[in-house]
Amino acid sequence: MQPPPPGSVSAILEAIGSGVPFLLTQLIASIALLAIGTAVYTAVTPFRERVLMAAGNVAGGVVFAGAVIALTLPLAVILATSSRLLDILVWGLFALVLQLVTLAVISFVFRSLRGAIEGGNIAAAVGVAAAQIAVALLNAAVMVPN
Repeated sequence: MQPPPPGSVSAILEAIGSGVPFLLTQLIASIALLAIGTAVYTAVTPFRERVLMAAGNVAGGVVFAGAVIALTLPLAVILATSSRLLDILVWGLFALVLQLVTLAVISFVFRSLRGAIEGGNIAAAVGVAAAQIAVALLNAAVMVPN
């Protein structure tokens, strides 16, 4: 049997039928990695972003947003450049470890960071978020195949 001509309704439906399960598998794996990464990140950070955000502390929200974006960027790049689920899992875990190391370095360099974030210091929060996102962008760029 001959394949349907490109661009025809049957070719489009065939592509959707074969592509959707693949897309859903990658999407679910990525969302699971993001959820796990976010849970691990918030469990080990020196500040409790969820508590801070619930109390209306904008600095806690900025740090949390920076972490979520920083964890998502490498996942997005690996999704765009690889079709292998194993790549997504390995590089997603690597991105989480890299973000934890980034936070550890920032916390070491700026020893009063916890107090600043808990005190609502937006400037400190933006600095943390910027560092996290910068490292994530570099990490994501390294993942792009040559």
